[in-house]
Amino acid sequence: MTERKPAGVGFETWIDRQIREAEDRGEFENLPGAGKPLPGLHAPHDELWWVKEKLRREEGTALPPTLLLRKQAAAAREAAGRASSEAEVRSILADINARIDEAIRKPMSGPPLNLMPFDVEHVVAEWRKGPAAR
Repeated sequence: MTERKPAGVGFETWIDRQIREAEDRGEFENLPGAGKPLPGLHAPHDELWWVKEKLRREEGTALPPTLLLRKQAAAAREAAGRASSEAEVRSILADINARIDEAIRKPMSGPPLNLMPFDVEHVVAEWRKGPAAR
């Protein structure tokens, strides 16, 4: 734990001293990412870059319910594409559609859901065409 700033010492002086002492102890050596370019440095500006990065790092843990449902819907769509039978496709879609319907009827916390139930017949028709069509 960092000590408290002593009375009468300027913030800049106190911070500079802490940085110098940490450098002397070698705490800034061999840091991960040292000498590597900053990721996304040349990407277009995105005000929510930190949110997206956090979600990517944490793989959706502790997401608001609406975002978690969006993630589950995307996973269900992929699972339906890999399903081994039409009955399995319908079962996967029926489950996620029930959760989406519930979320639409009873609003959840978090960003807007922006999600509609899947058109089961359309997804089944795509599944019948095979992996090449998907």
